[in-house]
Amino acid sequence: MANSTVVRFSMSAFALLKAGRFELFVLFLTLYIFTITLNILLITVISKNKSLHQPMNIFSCLLSANEIYGSTALLPAIMILLLSDTFEVAVQWCMTQVYFLHTYAGAEFCILAVMGYDRYAAICHPLHYHSIMSNSRLSKLIALTLLYPCIIFLMYYSLTLQLTFCGNVIPKLYCVNMELVRNACSNVTHISIVGLCLIFFYVVPQVLMLTFSYIQILRVCQKLTRKSQRKALKTCVPHLVSIVNYTVGSLYEILQTRFNMSYLSLEARIFLSLYFIVIPAITNPVLYGMGTQLVRIQILKLFIKYKILPTKITVAVTAA
Repeated sequence: MANSTVVRFSMSAFALLKAGRFELFVLFLTLYIFTITLNILLITVISKNKSLHQPMNIFSCLLSANEIYGSTALLPAIMILLLSDTFEVAVQWCMTQVYFLHTYAGAEFCILAVMGYDRYAAICHPLHYHSIMSNSRLSKLIALTLLYPCIIFLMYYSLTLQLTFCGNVIPKLYCVNMELVRNACSNVTHISIVGLCLIFFYVVPQVLMLTFSYIQILRVCQKLTRKSQRKALKTCVPHLVSIVNYTVGSLYEILQTRFNMSYLSLEARIFLSLYFIVIPAITNPVLYGMGTQLVRIQILKLFIKYKILPTKITVAVTAA
């Protein structure tokens, strides 16, 4: 990278948005503030209430921290470029964003996978749940979700760091590794192959864990009463929605990076390219905050304490 003939990349997608860039700046600023607020609120409420220090809630906090990490790597950079006249970024800056976004994506799927394992333990082995999800195992799972994506991607990223660049155009709103590779001076077939292998290691172990967890959950639910089935599956709904949300967005991002998506409108391509970070970052804290009764009660109590909500809601909160 030190010998690269290119020192700045041109983010060509921004030129197509030039007419409405100030309105888009306000939109992205609003989304960023909303995202950070929701996720910090969930982390604060769970961390301050010992009664909420259950494995699923701890994983929810980890998910929220990852949403903040990914959103901060994406949205402020987009806002800065929207106000720019050249829509250009330094090579080093672009490569830094690549690392942040790719490790965010890997960590997100890892966290969702271990949350699936937690649901399996809670529903299939309720009497042994606390021994299965002991503090020791919980610590190991957290370490795994944080370190695994960083180590796996770093093995691939080290190849990108060695590239020199002759092209300087990235047709997106943010930097991704495949676009950097396409701007390289040398033959990069080996990097593309390694990239496909990376996707395999990023996806397959997590898919296997999720598949195993939900097959076992469905088997157990078949033996339960109708009421118990509804109660068990209800606890899985936020997790399943999170998986679908993230999978839709990330699958599109993988496909559009490697295939021509020009048959879609510009607006659709931009929305879908941002989906895998923006939408989960907003919906996940809502799903695990207001969608979980114990967490919802503590959030409402916090609002009442600081007079954000009227005190007459206390009765409804206590009865919830």
